[in-house]
Amino acid sequence: MKRTGSEEKKSSENVIWINPMASRKPQKPQFAICVNNDDYPASLELHKVYRLLTDDQAEREGDLRVIDESGEDYLYPRKYFVLVELPQGKARTLKRAFAKKV
Repeated sequence: MKRTGSEEKKSSENVIWINPMASRKPQKPQFAICVNNDDYPASLELHKVYRLLTDDQAEREGDLRVIDESGEDYLYPRKYFVLVELPQGKARTLKRAFAKKV
């Protein structure tokens, strides 16, 4: 039995290809500078750059997930930091520097 034109689809036509570059969200800042450490002087150093981890729920609640002086990540009030957006190459260099410290 011969198939009709609409039935002669190749199996690859059923596959949806998504361009990963087109579907990426704008990159969130990965670093922040501490501008207030009043409630956490042992955990946060004033004017120091800290790495951030993505936590959408924390951000909705006004917090940031920060890798602090202990080397662990904890939630801190967003208002304690100024977010820093760096060019991709500079961010990569800073990430490598943080990795060496740990």
